Amino acid sequence: MLDWPNRSEDADGRKVKTVLFLCTGNYYRSRFAEELFNHHAERSGLDWIAQSRGLALARGAHNVGPISTFALNALKALAITARRADRFPQQCTAGDLARVDFIVAVKEAEHRPLMRERFTEWEHLPDYWNVHDVEDAAQAEALNLLAQEVQTLLLSFHKNMRLSVS
Repeated sequence: MLDWPNRSEDADGRKVKTVLFLCTGNYYRSRFAEELFNHHAERSGLDWIAQSRGLALARGAHNVGPISTFALNALKALAITARRADRFPQQCTAGDLARVDFIVAVKEAEHRPLMRERFTEWEHLPDYWNVHDVEDAAQAEALNLLAQEVQTLLLSFHKNMRLSVS
């Protein structure tokens, strides 16, 4: 995990760390991960928040609306209301990467080349996962794997939080 200083505050003005979820279009996988992470982090009192961005928004030309209905339906099935469902996808910038404490790119084979092409100096920093996009895997399969990865990340942040308090 990266050991960068806190750079964000939550809604109550408390200092928190930020994880940035990256996917290609910031429409489906990264948005689901952001909402799921924030829901569980808030409920458990974790001092982290999530944001999400896309590495190549132009490749999502067929995306309709601000967020995938697959992501919204999966969140609803988990009894989670997407708080930022009205936010349209956002392109990742170097400033986004510089402001966060931890970076996750949801599919290494897809996102490492984009990081290398667009943010060479940042390519080595993300934790690369292997969650397929909707055209490569059934949405239930992909989102279940993504939920498992988010849970693992949350558990590691909780563990590190307990260790740093001790």
